[in-house]
Amino acid sequence: MEKASHIQRRTVGIVGAGNVGVAAAYALFNQHLASELVLLDKDAERAKGEAMDLMHGQVLAGRTTVRAADDYADLADVQLIVISAGVGQSSPDESRLELLDRNAGIFEEIIGELDRHAPEAVLVVATNPVDVLTRIAQAKSERPPERIIGTGTLLDTARFRALLGRRYGVDPRSVHAYILGEHGDSEVPIWSQATIGGRPLEASEVLDRPFDADAMRQLFEEARNAAYEIIQRKGHTDSAIGVVIARLARAVLNDERSVQPVSVPAENAYDIDADEVCLSLPCVIGRGGVEGRVLPDLSASEADDLRVSARALTESWTELQESTDV
Repeated sequence: MEKASHIQRRTVGIVGAGNVGVAAAYALFNQHLASELVLLDKDAERAKGEAMDLMHGQVLAGRTTVRAADDYADLADVQLIVISAGVGQSSPDESRLELLDRNAGIFEEIIGELDRHAPEAVLVVATNPVDVLTRIAQAKSERPPERIIGTGTLLDTARFRALLGRRYGVDPRSVHAYILGEHGDSEVPIWSQATIGGRPLEASEVLDRPFDADAMRQLFEEARNAAYEIIQRKGHTDSAIGVVIARLARAVLNDERSVQPVSVPAENAYDIDADEVCLSLPCVIGRGGVEGRVLPDLSASEADDLRVSARALTESWTELQESTDV
């Protein structure tokens, strides 16, 4: 008889109990998505404190065990691991790609430990620059690449839909629109596929509001630049990305097979000739991680812009290879 997997279902580990990791734990805890949360951080006392703090909310949010890990061996039985460790943007002027050299070394060490102690878990990469670090994880890990998911432009897409919902006066969940490509300055809004109630937004009127190209460009720029604006005001971003991580965790833990824009290998989608690139495309997310892709029909200009985004990421990957042993 085949030996049963030792993975304990509905258990989530979080590597990095900083602002993003704690926001993710908080979202997971409040949505009661996991039976157990395991927090691991270089500052062990901080991880213990955060675990204690969350545990005290069980009477209101529901019974979820939260504990701090002593080391990576404590993650051996988890189903899904969120990687949020690393240094964040030091200022609004620092791009995500400029974080690369500072985070690459930290990240490689984490992947080695996770392969050693939790080789069956699905990994969700949230550390920036997320696309390149997702590629590093796939290059360094022994697990199949489909079991490593970058949060990618899911947050950008959420911001985009929220702003479109505000403009049209509808629930953002009724807006269907994607931002694809790099999670960063070269990301691409997919206007050709944006709809509300099945009605295309581009070049049409929805709820008595015509498509205003200038206003829509400004709306997209607001979504794209949101992180810089937030960092300028509060010093970091954490709340929304925590909810994004919880959304991906829900898809994996519940085997939802929901379609989300996440960072994955390009694999020649839209004729992107870049084997070493991960960028965001709409993917089916389930228990096994990425279980398929749904590639929308893009306009010629959108496909061109996506290839430009891929080239920007290729340059970052190439620079990293020249300066490290990745």
